[in-house]
Amino acid sequence: MKYNYCYNPNRRDNPGDFFPLPKALFRLGLDAGEIAVYAFLMFCEDRKTFKCHPSYATIGSACGMSNNTVKKYVDSLEKKGFIYTAPTMVKTRDGRAHNGSLEYTILPTKPIEDAYFEEQLRKAEAHANFRKAMKKFEKKGGRLDEAVNL
Repeated sequence: MKYNYCYNPNRRDNPGDFFPLPKALFRLGLDAGEIAVYAFLMFCEDRKTFKCHPSYATIGSACGMSNNTVKKYVDSLEKKGFIYTAPTMVKTRDGRAHNGSLEYTILPTKPIEDAYFEEQLRKAEAHANFRKAMKKFEKKGGRLDEAVNL
């Protein structure tokens, strides 16, 4: 069998075979399961509406997770502000309404990133203030082990 394909090490794969994934995901404290679910939602997303409708089973199959695990990560991503979910309804041929898959809306990561780094800064400042207060306490004759065990 003859192939018409020549490998070119200076050229990337077909750009149409990729989808964008924000670099911020790896700086915002997400765990591997959250990143996997988010990446799959980005894969499914309509680039114009930023929405998609995969079921928990579809996401789980792609990510190697159970439906309950997918739900846990979807809930976590929604709580952290990465996605918004809304229920959908479908009508059967005989006219009955049933729950459909969730509609996922992928939200911009910039506000999440800003809030995350502001929180990190607040924690660093609080830690610095605590250390400063402890040094002052020690200079006045207090012992660190007494202060911590109060």
